[in-house]
Parts: sequence; structure tokens; C-alpha cells
Amino acid sequence: MDFPEPLLAGVLLRRYKRFLADVRLDNGEEVTAHCTNTGSLRTCAEPGWRVAISRAHNPKRKLPFTWELVHNGQLWIGINTHLANKLAEEAIRKGWIPELADWPILQRERAYGKNSRIDILLEDGDQRCYVEVKNVTLLGDDGCICFPDAVTERGRKHLAELSDMVREGHRAAMLYVIQRGDGTSFRAAHEIDPAYAAAVTEAMAAGVEILAYRADVSLQGIELRHRVQLHPDLVSRPTPQPPES
Repeated sequence: MDFPEPLLAGVLLRRYKRFLADVRLDNGEEVTAHCTNTGSLRTCAEPGWRVAISRAHNPKRKLPFTWELVHNGQLWIGINTHLANKLAEEAIRKGWIPELADWPILQRERAYGKNSRIDILLEDGDQRCYVEVKNVTLLGDDGCICFPDAVTERGRKHLAELSDMVREGHRAAMLYVIQRGDGTSFRAAHEIDPAYAAAVTEAMAAGVEILAYRADVSLQGIELRHRVQLHPDLVSRPTPQPPES
């Protein structure tokens, strides 16, 4: 996925109210950009770091700029969560994710489960594969790539609904789109949201496939190409048992 026009470079002044980021552009102009990422942006939002923003041409938008990338001194990190589904779709269509290749029909945002919409639905006749997509930006203290960076009840709901699809006889996968090039293996961030980490373990036990792929991120564009191994802690973590009464 190429950016449709060159991004504007600058320095992050502050990120606040979740959806706002003040940026000083290289020409000295200070602007406020929309932040699509509702997470904490831990390891991705230090004041003084280089950032890149895009300009929207919709006159109805309150904020004409969108925060796209941040540079941590070593590499660019993609923080725009709205791009994750687009990156996943491109990667699946181009065969960059072998586990999800060779499905003749790909649809986005199809209703399923309990009042939900699946990010990507793959179909081949009567066979279906439900794919939920999560954008990942957090680097853990242990050097692992982690999700989530904030407590997410919605994320647990998605895992439960994917498990339901497996029980109905379909395939289901949670695809973690990692928009940064550092870090080692991928794991659930149990230190941030232990309930979500437990839900991942339960979903895996139910047959939900856990896939983590890393994107190449640059000022020119982003491509989701590289499989990231799951941390042994994620694979071997036992399913929590309820306390004895």
C-alpha cells in the first residue's frame, strides 16, 4: 500500500484526548492531527520524536491532518489503525499470508456473531474463514511485540465470537498486523490485560488460528509481508481454571 501523496514530516509535541496530536512541521508550522489509534500508544508517542502526517482533502473534516507514522530513533512505526484492514486485505489478495491464501472470495465488514461485523470474510463455496484484524504497535519490556496496549473488552468479545464460528464448523483466525520492524516474537500483553491474554489462550484451545505478521513501514508506503513467530509463553500458557468453591 503506497501513500497516495507524500507525507508531511515534523516533530510530535504531544498526544492528548486520545484523538489529538500536536505536531510541529519541518517548515515551523504547528498543526493538530487526528489520531485514529484509541490505545495508549505506549512506546510510540514520546514528545520530540519524528512523525509523519497525511493531509486530507475533504473540506468537511474538522482536522485536515492524520497522524500516520512515528520514528523512535531507529525505525518508522505505523500507528494509523484504520490502515490495518486495508493492509491485511492487500496481503491476502497478493498471497503474502500463505495461511489465508487461495480463497476465491474476500469480503469486508460482513455481519456475523452477536451484533458484530467481521473484518474479513473468506469464502469458497460453503466453506468460510472469519478473519479479525488487530493493529499492533507495542514493544514489551522483554523485547516482544505485544497486544493490546490498553485493556480491551471489545477484543475479548471478538475472540469469543471467533471461537463460536469454529464451533459452527468454520475456520477462524485472529490476524495481528504489526506495523513496526523491531521486536522478536509476538505474545499477548498479559501484564496490561490479563483477561485478554487468557481469552487468547482459550480461543486457541477452541481452534482459532493466531497469526502475527510484520509490515515493512516507510515514508512511501506499508506492506504486510513477514510472519512473526508466536512466543512460547503464548503457545504454552495454560488455560486459567476457575477457583475451587
